[in-house]
Amino acid sequence: MRHTDATDWRGRIGLLTPHLDLVPELEFCAMTPEGVSIHAGRVLFGVSAGATVVGADAARAIAEPPYVDDAAEQLAAAPIDVVVFGFTSSSYLSGADADAALKNRLEERTKGIPVVVPCVAAVLALRQLGIDKMALVNPPWFPAMTDELGANYFQVQGIEVVYHAPAEIEFGELPSGQINITRSAVYEWVRAHVPEKAEAVFIGGNGFRAVEAIEDLEKELGRPVLTANQVALWQALKLSDIQVSVSGYGQLLDEGH
Repeated sequence: MRHTDATDWRGRIGLLTPHLDLVPELEFCAMTPEGVSIHAGRVLFGVSAGATVVGADAARAIAEPPYVDDAAEQLAAAPIDVVVFGFTSSSYLSGADADAALKNRLEERTKGIPVVVPCVAAVLALRQLGIDKMALVNPPWFPAMTDELGANYFQVQGIEVVYHAPAEIEFGELPSGQINITRSAVYEWVRAHVPEKAEAVFIGGNGFRAVEAIEDLEKELGRPVLTANQVALWQALKLSDIQVSVSGYGQLLDEGH
């Protein structure tokens, strides 16, 4: 039987992801509409075997030179339309100003190919949806300090965070345990903990498997549900001028761009 490679007549998205994390690629490939291809570049990331949390120093370092800069330049050497930096906690730890600086620095290395930073995309998506009050759900491996800084990231940009916490879901050890998180576990935990006063939910962490739960959660909660990989794909499609709706992954993508 003859097989053909994936068509990319709509566009090509580059994805920078920690070298040991498969989740961003899996979720991007699941959500990506027909005619769009995903091309990943690995960024060296220092998480030790058997770790149960991501240390602050390692999380900050992945957004600093030289590894991510070199990876961005190498990825941009291919004919792609946009580059996504698939990592959340560095944004929480360093803030929105550091995200803006990261975007500018990487775009110098990509020679003008636009760069998407997930937390920046999340703020843009929340504003487009008219959200003033949000609930923030973070990966179970995020320590309390990172979770608190995540809430502050959004609050300083004018979005009230009425609830925030790491999801208490069993996952095993990093990094292999991330892949064991199930749709039902995410659905049940978010459904049980998000308060009524939250106008939307943002599930942070690009390594946190969550996109499969979006549609069921939106039906249950009656509110928009966003995730780190979903908002990053949304902005990447927008920057690539790919105006197509994506079904099954929440109203943000279903409404097109």
